[in-house]
Amino acid sequence: MPLATRKFEVKIKEDWCKGCEICVAFCPKKVLIMEKTKAKVANPDACTGCQLCEIYCPDFAIEVEKL
Repeated sequence: MPLATRKFEVKIKEDWCKGCEICVAFCPKKVLIMEKTKAKVANPDACTGCQLCEIYCPDFAIEVEKL
């Protein structure tokens, strides 16, 4: 789905991510995956904007923006 039709965008600050996998575990829609030692947005169209990944990230490495 093109960015223009999505309602939310998940941004990950890779330099801040320590790879704890908490965001991946809490995402109810499986938007995030682990790629090597960092979280990665794998299914951006599934994001519902619940912000659980952002709330539980201990390193403030994730931001969910409403588009």
